[in-house]
Amino acid sequence: MRRSLSLALATTTMAAVTAVPAVSSAATPDTVRWGPCPQDVAAPRLECSTLQVPLDYRDPDGRQIEIAISRLAVEKPSQRRDVLLTDPGGPGGAGLDYPAVLARSGLPRKVLDSYDVVGFDPRGVGRSTPVTCDLTSEQQARGNFAPYAHTDADVAREAGNARTIAEQCATSRTAWMLPHTTTANTARDMDRIRAALGAPKMSYLGHSYGTYLGAVYTTMFPKRSDRVVLDSNLGPGGYDVTAMRRFARGMDDRFPDFATFAAARPEYGLGTTPRQVTAKFFDLAERLDAKPVRGIDGTLFRGFTFDRLYSDALMPQIAEFWQALDTDKPLPPVPPLPDMENLMSARFHVICGDTRWPDTVREYQRNVAVDRVAHPMLGGSTAGIGPCAFWPDKRVEPPVRVGDRGPSNVLMVQNERDPGTPLAGAKELRRAFGKRATMVTADQGGHGVYPFGRNTCANDAVTAFLTGGQRPARDLACAAEPNE
Repeated sequence: MRRSLSLALATTTMAAVTAVPAVSSAATPDTVRWGPCPQDVAAPRLECSTLQVPLDYRDPDGRQIEIAISRLAVEKPSQRRDVLLTDPGGPGGAGLDYPAVLARSGLPRKVLDSYDVVGFDPRGVGRSTPVTCDLTSEQQARGNFAPYAHTDADVAREAGNARTIAEQCATSRTAWMLPHTTTANTARDMDRIRAALGAPKMSYLGHSYGTYLGAVYTTMFPKRSDRVVLDSNLGPGGYDVTAMRRFARGMDDRFPDFATFAAARPEYGLGTTPRQVTAKFFDLAERLDAKPVRGIDGTLFRGFTFDRLYSDALMPQIAEFWQALDTDKPLPPVPPLPDMENLMSARFHVICGDTRWPDTVREYQRNVAVDRVAHPMLGGSTAGIGPCAFWPDKRVEPPVRVGDRGPSNVLMVQNERDPGTPLAGAKELRRAFGKRATMVTADQGGHGVYPFGRNTCANDAVTAFLTGGQRPARDLACAAEPNE
């Protein structure tokens, strides 16, 4: 098995953007020419096209890059009310096929009949002008988090790998895109998409990192955003060092669901109580740290477990994996990782370029020491050092500050026990939005609510907002519903 701490991650006032204009009027409405999609993203009724946007919005007539866009058009144009732009998260995740994914995953017919559902590969990603850090297979497989650090020496050792990746990004053949591959510029690209589609306003459905992208868009363009749905929310700082460290809290929030699942199934032999299952986690992690089994060390074990906590449907995979490791039996088959060079490279560009990260090894050592105690399951990894510590200092503009200025048109939806975007971050974003937002929380675990989850209360609230504009009168807590 290749090293990956999270496959699911490898699927967070007005803006302080005076250095770069929020708007460029170069896009011309109704100029998009739709045609067939590339074979690997083709789906029934899905159309694709491309759009030229400025690399640097301070120079709108200068060098241009390409943005790949897609559309799942309403079948009866007379019923169309708006454009619904979508983003599946990341950063680094491609979204060209996302309208079709949403349709297959149960996006209600009422929504599909109301909107042209639009997807796109963000700048730097996929079939848009891509970035690269020339990552090797081993660097790709290291995943999003640093290896679990037990000592200061472990952090110092990993610093060398992090520095190497940062230097590769800064010297690659796409280094010219480095300062401009940011969330703020992706939001500007989104407004170019809106203009090119001839839409005075645009609705939005964003998941995971897509919530921060949506928050930035509606902050920068409050009068051009219509109905904004943010599902599985990062905090108002986006994918910053706080969000990275918060993954460990998400693990703590979510793990009890698995412990209950495994304890109720004695055939796995992992314990008959949640406490025993939790003890088994630490026992296996310690054993694998000391002596890896068939290439699986403690870091991989923690990462595999965290990754599968994103969905209830994956819990049997966790239990089977643990059982095989515990009894020295053959490991269950695990699909090989796809090529993640562009995904990881684009992720580094965005998260390191959006905000400034701690830049001394000592600060990461302190963070690891704190989080390893506070969140021992994953804190020794998520607080660790990465390429952002050594990122080039050049920043085109400061981060966007999400605040409460603008129309009250944001609906946040959030699982209570989300490992990837914990509830704590969503609550911070809710406070930052103030009167602009209403939040719906669902008493369930996993990453992603709409339309993937089983909570009817939460799903119905989102559908009602998208199709009729009605939000709950106040923040709404949806009770747990039985498993199907």
